[in-house]
Amino acid sequence: MRKVLYYLPLFAFLALALFLLSGLFSDPRERDSASLNKALPEFALADVMQPDKIWTPSELKGETYLLNVWGTWCPTCNAELGYLTELRQQGVKIVGLYYELPRDPAFDAPFNLAELQKDVQQKLQQQGDPYQFNMLDIDRSLSLDLGVSGAPETFIVDADGIIRAHHIGDINPLVWRSKLAPIYQEWRKP
Repeated sequence: MRKVLYYLPLFAFLALALFLLSGLFSDPRERDSASLNKALPEFALADVMQPDKIWTPSELKGETYLLNVWGTWCPTCNAELGYLTELRQQGVKIVGLYYELPRDPAFDAPFNLAELQKDVQQKLQQQGDPYQFNMLDIDRSLSLDLGVSGAPETFIVDADGIIRAHHIGDINPLVWRSKLAPIYQEWRKP
């Protein structure tokens, strides 16, 4: 029994070291998503450009699409807009989920929809507009339900509203060809 107690700290140290070492060599963009193969969570979000229009999951069913989480404040999102626009021109349906940064009332001005619409319109005119439409996730409720940790993140949602892929980071030609296009084609209905 004494020998076991003597070596216990060594075993604990080795277990912790192996755990930390495995994390050192893992890719943070390749994490398991809890939302995979589950239905898109329920939501009712306003359109960024037409706030009277409310989008729900049932309105998005019928066609496989990319749900792209983005923001004008995000440099990586801005960099991927050009390639996403090319994908849209190739017939890929892309829906935007605008990820609004949290505001601190002590430091930030209150939310201004007109200013946001101007920023979105200007950014999409400059970089390209890949989106069929953009939903405004002002309180980040859908983003939290999806497990979004930041922007950009992209989900492939099939025609029945089931999430089939979750990609963290930008979409570029390499990522599209090697990772997302095969999944998109698999779930796309002819």
